Amino acid sequence: MAGRVFFFLQHATYEPAFQAASMGITAAAMGDEVYVVFAFDALRQLVGGSFGHAQGAREQEELARAEGLGVPQPARMLEEARALGAKLVACDTTVRICGFVPEALEGTLDEVMGLASLWRLTQGARTLAL
Repeated sequence: MAGRVFFFLQHATYEPAFQAASMGITAAAMGDEVYVVFAFDALRQLVGGSFGHAQGAREQEELARAEGLGVPQPARMLEEARALGAKLVACDTTVRICGFVPEALEGTLDEVMGLASLWRLTQGARTLAL
């Protein structure tokens, strides 16, 4: 049964980025309406091109094991999820608190929306905070 699912990301080093991207691509492939909501560090990492980069020795080891298994990097999975219809979004206020101009994020994000709009979209949806 397809539905709507939200992944809320505040951090996007390897572990949380992998969780969100792998579950997001799976949900999108299964026909769910997928939204990945970026805030604070996750938003900065996405904008700065470091989404899913390993931080620290443990994440470096996990990344190396994943590569050995042929698992795609989180950024690649996120782009593939997006190609399947997943939407990358952020709250307008959070974008501005992080020092970004919403219009400058076109292409990086699918939409910058007000919190009330985001809140309404979550009604009846499955939500996961990572």
